[in-house]
Amino acid sequence: MYQGDDILIQMNIQNKEPFLDLKHVNVARGDNVVLHDLHLHIAAGEHVAILGPNGCGKSTLIKTITCECYPLAQPETQVRIFGRERWDVNALRQRLGTVSTELPGKQTRRTTGLDAVISGFFSSSTLWPNLHVTEAMRARALEVLEQVNATRLQDKEVGEMSAGEQRRIMIGRALVHGPEMLLLDEPSNALDLFAQHELRQTLRRLAQQGIGILIITHQLADVIPETDRVVMMRSGRVYADGPKAELLTKERLKDLFGVEVDLAVRDGFYNVW
Repeated sequence: MYQGDDILIQMNIQNKEPFLDLKHVNVARGDNVVLHDLHLHIAAGEHVAILGPNGCGKSTLIKTITCECYPLAQPETQVRIFGRERWDVNALRQRLGTVSTELPGKQTRRTTGLDAVISGFFSSSTLWPNLHVTEAMRARALEVLEQVNATRLQDKEVGEMSAGEQRRIMIGRALVHGPEMLLLDEPSNALDLFAQHELRQTLRRLAQQGIGILIITHQLADVIPETDRVVMMRSGRVYADGPKAELLTKERLKDLFGVEVDLAVRDGFYNVW
């Protein structure tokens, strides 16, 4: 940890309910250990970006947080999510909204934007005939579509949407339960410049509304101005963890990505070239 503002950040984190608490976490994929002795604490409501190059273990970390991967069984290992060591995955989804790039399972092209958001209540790819949708669910889904500025997409079929429109619907789907934290994996992938701008403005509004946001990315421009803290990962380990302004420097980014960069900050967004 670093001195100065980071001490205040850590004091604020300790005063909040924990979202994630990892200690001595090692995770293997097949025969390879991908995460090595990972320590990470994130409070509920924090706005955090986990930044690192491809292959650094970000995707495995996501799967560990969402209980799709489990750490190696070792006496000192601890994984707690919202203060609990064991979760039913469906119950966890009530508190943690995960934004994927497309609908899970077999995608139905005729699924409308509204139906896709409602299907988040059931973790299904569409509203199958056996699912019972209440008026309260429908009302909540319409509320969420308005929240992410996507009411115009409620009757549009997902198969006819652009990548940016689909991403907006996936955010709505993740929000339908009213989660305390929103987890996004490489949110700007496959989006054009306009769609990236729209996505980041949506995330800014959600952060300003008090929703905790954890963005996992290798794109510096995904780090929205409301981000308080950056965690840098390299080779399956936490390389640095501290205030955004202290870590997002040319020297740190060169060490992290292994390439010389020029850095500029505009309206709270960091950009490199």
